[in-house]
Amino acid sequence: MNARIERAAIELLARHNVADPPVPIDEVAQLAGAEVRYRQFDDEVSGLLLQEVGLTIIGVNAAHPKTRQRFTIAHELGHLTLKSHKGRPVIVEHLSRARVHWRDGTSGQATEREEIEANQFAAAVLMPQPMLEKDFWPLVRRHSDEVVTARLARRYGVSAQAMRFRLVNLALLDPM
Repeated sequence: MNARIERAAIELLARHNVADPPVPIDEVAQLAGAEVRYRQFDDEVSGLLLQEVGLTIIGVNAAHPKTRQRFTIAHELGHLTLKSHKGRPVIVEHLSRARVHWRDGTSGQATEREEIEANQFAAAVLMPQPMLEKDFWPLVRRHSDEVVTARLARRYGVSAQAMRFRLVNLALLDPM
C-alpha cells in the first residue's frame, strides 16, 4: 500500500465531496477536468487517456462490463492525478499533437511503475480505505469472507476480484 497514492485518492474525493459509495467516478473525472467518452474498442483495449492542449478525454470501452469501465476511468484518472502519464506509458500513439495512452491487456499486468501506481490509485479511489473499513467490520462479524466480498463489491460498484484484492492489500482479509 502506497501512502502517497492513498492520500491522493482521499484528497480527490474530499475535494469533490464524495462521502459514500459507490464513488461517482464519471463525475469525479469530469470535476477533475476530464471528459469521459464511451466508445467501442477492440476487446483487449479497456480505455485510453488522450491529452491535447486544453482537452483531456478518458475513453472507455463501451462493450466492457460496468465494473471494468469504472476501474478503467479510475485508472486513467490515476495517471492524471499522479501525473504518471508524463512518464513512459505502455503504448503511446501520436495523433497530430495529441498524446494517447491506451489501457490494454498489458496494463492490467502492471509491470511498469506508472501502471502499478495507476491501478493502486483506481483501487484507492473506488474503494477508499476509510469507507471500506466502516462497511467491512459490521459484515465480517456475521458473514463469510466470500459473502462480505460479494456484498462490498456490489455496494462499491466493483468486481468481486477487485474487492478481494483490495481487502487483502488492506490486511482486512487473509490472502489464503
